[in-house]
Formats: sequence, structure tokens, C-alpha cells
Amino acid sequence: MRRTKRDAKRGRAARATGRRPDGDNRRPRLPSAPRSIEKGVSLAALLDAEAIDCLAHNIRLVSPGFDAESFCRSARKGLRPLAILDRGHHLARALREHLPQRYEEAIEVLLRSLTPPLTATAEMGLGVFFYLPHVSFVAAFGLDAEHNAGRDPFEVSMRAQYELTRRFSAEYSMRPFLIRWPERTIERLMLWTRDRDPHVRRLSSEGARPRLPWARRIPALIEDPRPVLPILEALKDDTELYVRRSVANHLGDIAKDHPELAFDLCGRWLKGASAERKWLIRHAVRHPARQGVAAALRLRERAR
Repeated sequence: MRRTKRDAKRGRAARATGRRPDGDNRRPRLPSAPRSIEKGVSLAALLDAEAIDCLAHNIRLVSPGFDAESFCRSARKGLRPLAILDRGHHLARALREHLPQRYEEAIEVLLRSLTPPLTATAEMGLGVFFYLPHVSFVAAFGLDAEHNAGRDPFEVSMRAQYELTRRFSAEYSMRPFLIRWPERTIERLMLWTRDRDPHVRRLSSEGARPRLPWARRIPALIEDPRPVLPILEALKDDTELYVRRSVANHLGDIAKDHPELAFDLCGRWLKGASAERKWLIRHAVRHPARQGVAAALRLRERAR
């Protein structure tokens, strides 16, 4: 069917405001995205014009006064050359310009704009990267009282990350909180090890990994990981492989700096270990085992 000038105008208006001319504009939505990384396609494409449109649409649903057109202009400006993590930061700054200036009020708008929580822990696809700007917003503006009219933003930020990790992951945004407020953040992560949602339980481990790939390192936990060992103890027999794999990877991080501590912990865990826990131990020490480290090789053999 041939497009008319009127059709083109409606399409431009939709892109500017986050609305579709022929879709359901009453529900929040996610942009289209592949199930997995495709050869030759940059991850940055996950936060493109369509993602910006969806973001504007979702916010406008819950905040009719939101200037979607102005936001979209700000969000698109300078976006093209940026890699995906930088795009998340860029869109967070654009959100800051157009949401309420008080942090907790801005977070309330963002939380009300979310799509429903994930119900699975596998085959989630790449569409969840839509929420990278949201967690970037928390990391950038959720630590300082100056962004929240002088009020401590900790509880607001924890609530935001709790909800965001149920849709994407807050492992990246949790890092600055562990650096700024280690004790109170670890206490919250420990509480979350008992949460009914496996995405939240996984965050307790994944968010505190000292050497999480692509993320800011946590120097204090690289130097001394013992404060987070109770978290790993609480999750080592979690019912979800999704969570247990994070525990294994966390132990693998610890083994890079404190191999004896990690190997001793794995040795203790072997006592009365289930098949699932034995898999966790084998996975945790796989890298030093490949390097020929004798203690790791012995642990893998004992965990068979």
C-alpha cells in the first residue's frame, strides 16, 4: 500500500511522542529486540530511536504532563556514536532534564511506567536492555541527597533497584551503593536472599561480585570479600540455577584474588553436597583448574 503524506506525518508524530499511530497506546511497551546477540549487530542498537519512543510513551502514560517530544529530541541528540553503556548514561541524563527534579518524585514516575515483572529466568532475550537507562538513572542520581531536596535517597534507590532487577538487572547500579554505603547495602542484599523472586535473590550475589564484567569494580570487596560470604552461604542451595550460577561466578571472582579463601569455602561446601551444589563448585573453580592449579583440580575431582 502506498504511503501518503498524511501517513508519513502521523509516523513522524508517533516517533516524536512515543505513540504508535496504529497500536495500543494505553499500555507500556518494550521495543522489538532479538533473542540473542547477532553477528555484525552492535548491542548499541538496543537503545535506538524505537527504544526512545517506547520510553517516552511509557512515561507519558503515567505522567500526562511529560514533554515527550522535547525528551525525544534530547535523547536522540548525540546518540549515534555511543556504545550501549554510554547510551544508557546519555538517556539517563535526558530523563533527568525532563522528569521532576526531586529524585524520589522522578523515581516514582519511572516505577509507575514499568512493564510487568519477568516471570522466567531463562530465554529472556535482549529486550530487557531497555531498562539500562533506568538503572543508569539510579546510579547517577540516587546516591546524593542534593538530588533529593536534601533527603537521604537510599531507601528510594533500593526500592527502585528491587523493581528494576525484576525486569532487567540492577547489578550495575548496585555497585556505587556498595562503595558508598557498604554496610547498609550488604545488609539489604542479605535480606533479599530470602525474597520470593529469583531475580531479586540473584541480585544479592551478582550485584556484589567484586569483578563483575562490564561493571565498576568494588575495591573493598576485592581486598576483603568476607563481608559478602554470608550472602553466598544463603544462596548456595537456591532452587534456581539462575541464582546458583551467579554464586559460582561470584566465587570465581573471589578465587582470582583470594584463591585459598575460595577453595576452603568450596571444600566446606562439599560436605553433604547435593548434585546441584557439586555443579556449583565445579563451575566456581573452572578457570583456575584450566590453569592447572592443583587445589582447583582436586575440588573438581571431589565434586564429581
